Amino acid sequence: MSVEEREQVPVNKNKRFRKDKPWDSDDIDHWKIERFTQEDNPHHFLEESSFATLFPKYREKYLREVWGHVTTALEKHGVACTLDLVEGSMSVRTTRKTFDPYIILRARDLIKLLSRSVPFTQAVKILQDDMACDVIKIGNIVRNKERFVKRRQRIIGPNGNTLKAIELLTGCYVLVQGNTVSAMGSYKGLKEVRRIILDCMKNIHPIYHIKELMIKRELAKDPKLANESWDRFLPKFKKQNVKSKKPAEPPKKKIYTPFPPPQQPSKLDLQLESGEYFLKPHEKKKSEMDKKLQAQAEHAVKREKEREKQFMAPEEPVPGEEPRIKRKKVDEEAPAKTEKDGKISSDNKRDKKEKKLKKRKHE
Repeated sequence: MSVEEREQVPVNKNKRFRKDKPWDSDDIDHWKIERFTQEDNPHHFLEESSFATLFPKYREKYLREVWGHVTTALEKHGVACTLDLVEGSMSVRTTRKTFDPYIILRARDLIKLLSRSVPFTQAVKILQDDMACDVIKIGNIVRNKERFVKRRQRIIGPNGNTLKAIELLTGCYVLVQGNTVSAMGSYKGLKEVRRIILDCMKNIHPIYHIKELMIKRELAKDPKLANESWDRFLPKFKKQNVKSKKPAEPPKKKIYTPFPPPQQPSKLDLQLESGEYFLKPHEKKKSEMDKKLQAQAEHAVKREKEREKQFMAPEEPVPGEEPRIKRKKVDEEAPAKTEKDGKISSDNKRDKKEKKLKKRKHE
């Protein structure tokens, strides 16, 4: 291309004064977080900043054991800390040795995580530049206590398997404690953790998000799909609205009456009617004992009858006669004959019985 052709090429008005930057190449990582050292800020702060947080009673013993390690970890960054066991609070503040302006916010997050039952070995990582934290409140999402406990348990899963899967896929540390869920990791991972936990408390099972994250992890490995939409690969779960069962019979409407129902007699009124109210204390005790003994005697008689039934001999059929039960069945099955059809005479019946007896004797 000649110089004249270059001049003829149309240039965007917004980019006409832009020049090539030789120091800005593709090798440079613009998202890299540079470490803040004392050389970047040699002067101390003019004002003191401080933060304080309360902790529950059951964390007091652990914090007393670990507080020495907490102070040494914060002293490296020039931050002072105090543990007040009377008020049940922890506080952090900047000193003349503090050089990093953002470290006080990280120290605040450290004491917040310690108060939410995160162990010190894990919580101290928040002082690193590439680490962030999030304390998700889940106590006000569900009103019913039983439902809240069930849904919170879903986040943990059987033997903690669901929680492990969330930690592996998001690259974050997650701890469920009381009405909060503490998470530590990168900003991208924390965003996913918050979405999973809030959806779980809104009755969307974490397994759906875990499946989605697993598919995204596999798609990220393919460089061809880097600039394409992944919506066609991700699963779409429809909501299933389960209809509640309607009652078989509609409830009967009560007839409205402006008058209130009649007042039921009180215990005192019943005693006055029976005359029990006027009895003396020892007479009352005696009458109560008599009633008790009478009830016991009636119960003993019933028990005795039930025991005697076990020793009663069953009715055995007499030889030469059909059992009564069979006779009843035969009489029921036999059709009732009217006078017109003619009745079987009593003599015929006797003859039949005699014949049956003779047959049995021969046998």
